Amino acid sequence: QVQLVESGGGLVQAGGSLRLSCAASGSIFSIIPMAWYRQAPGKQRELVATITSGGSTVYARSVKGRFTISRDNAKNTLYLQMNSLEPQDTAVYYCNGDSAIGNYWGQGTQVTVSS
Repeated sequence: QVQLVESGGGLVQAGGSLRLSCAASGSIFSIIPMAWYRQAPGKQRELVATITSGGSTVYARSVKGRFTISRDNAKNTLYLQMNSLEPQDTAVYYCNGDSAIGNYWGQGTQVTVSS
């Protein structure tokens, strides 16, 4: 049983930065892979970045070089640092965790990038 709560979204101008956080319940956080997804209006949910329990990362081509996913296992928290934001980054961002007994999602946090 895992509960995820995202925060840190908001309105930012193109070229600006935001840092999203995902607070997770339970000690299982430290041993499962985590990810950030996003869903823009009228579009399918897409994978943004993943991170293993050990800290290895993979990024979507659209955000590589601009976004950084990280985790603090001691705080049970996942982060997404977003730099050089573009209007096409506008979406609801979701925290995701996967385990052998379930796939977990947060409620999402809105990121809006103005031109």
